[in-house]
Amino acid sequence: MLVQCKTLPQTAVTPLPEETKGPSIAIAVLCIVLVALTLRPGIVSIGPLLPEIIQELGLSYIQAALLTSIPTLLMGALAIPAPWLAHRFGRDRVILAALLVLGASIGLRTLVGSIGQLFFATAGVGAGIAIAGTLLSGYVKARFPTKVAIFMGLYTTSIALGSTLAAASTGPLAEAAENWRWAAGFWVLPVALAIGAWLFIERNGRQKRASGALSAAPRLPLRNPTAWLIALFFACNNLVFYAMIAWLAPIYIELGNTPTAAGMILAGYTLGFMVATPLFGFISRNDDRRIVLAVSAGIALLGSLAIAVAPNTLPMLWVPLAAFGTGGAFTLAMTLPLDNASTPEEAGAWSAFVMLPSYIVAAVGPLLVGFLRDIGDSFHLSLWVLVVIGAVMLLVTPFLKPNRNNKVLISP
Repeated sequence: MLVQCKTLPQTAVTPLPEETKGPSIAIAVLCIVLVALTLRPGIVSIGPLLPEIIQELGLSYIQAALLTSIPTLLMGALAIPAPWLAHRFGRDRVILAALLVLGASIGLRTLVGSIGQLFFATAGVGAGIAIAGTLLSGYVKARFPTKVAIFMGLYTTSIALGSTLAAASTGPLAEAAENWRWAAGFWVLPVALAIGAWLFIERNGRQKRASGALSAAPRLPLRNPTAWLIALFFACNNLVFYAMIAWLAPIYIELGNTPTAAGMILAGYTLGFMVATPLFGFISRNDDRRIVLAVSAGIALLGSLAIAVAPNTLPMLWVPLAAFGTGGAFTLAMTLPLDNASTPEEAGAWSAFVMLPSYIVAAVGPLLVGFLRDIGDSFHLSLWVLVVIGAVMLLVTPFLKPNRNNKVLISP
């Protein structure tokens, strides 16, 4: 029996991998790293400066908490319009504009004279991070469609490195300058480097768009069950991460450790997270990542369980172990939307959809832990809630199978 097969028109499929197009791999990687390094210092650098900011501007502690919550909320809310902006004006151009907003807002924050101005500048920081972070994953999908996990691992490692550098150096910078404004403004410099690098990418992409047809606007995967499960997994992981970042040091101080020792434990957490991000991206070679997802979630759950059961027993083992699993899960969760998308534009839409609930939930995480601490007079209940959330992550992993019907189609 003969089976008649239809051949698609030659223009329907672009067989050449995207790795062969555009800037060299080395230049593209450098640009990705430089941009990713700027996506957290605008938030993290405020923590060490809070006492001086509170004293100078007269903030309450609730208002001070908003300096972290506002950017985190915007990272979720503004992820939704980001794909539309990329479709309307061009992805690389919008990323460049977002970096300009980010740099200007960090600079403006050094000049504020009132609480309202401070919140306005903080919102600009969140907006720049939200849009650039959402769309950069689409660039990774377009540039390296067959090596997504490896380069997303590099991307997330760069984010973690930027966070670590900001956390470690902002305090000493403020002491050296004897002024919190100079220390806050220092983080304009890496943004300026990223803007210079991305100008090269944007000009190259503009030349491609001039000869290409405009694709259809991407749609959010609102009716796709897998998209909702990815969002749940990512939301749980981010809630645990931001809760730990906010409260790990106070937890161990309350348990009788010195502030220096508690700071070392927190440093162990950020280090464990940073080490895991490239490793899990490298070992996850298949687009069906459920086994590696289960391993990362299981490691995070084991570490969280040990901390909840006996927090003062070997914290420099269990805390980095929990962070190691969380960091691996973060890299893989950032990769999952790209696995389920057929084009870079669709990847941006999937990433935006996943980020909306995940960062809104992440902003709630530290508040939840603080609320449970108030009603329980200790962090014991809070730690067990984080264990339950880790268990939910693990239970979701068997259902995160990618859509294998998608084909990688290259767009400019």
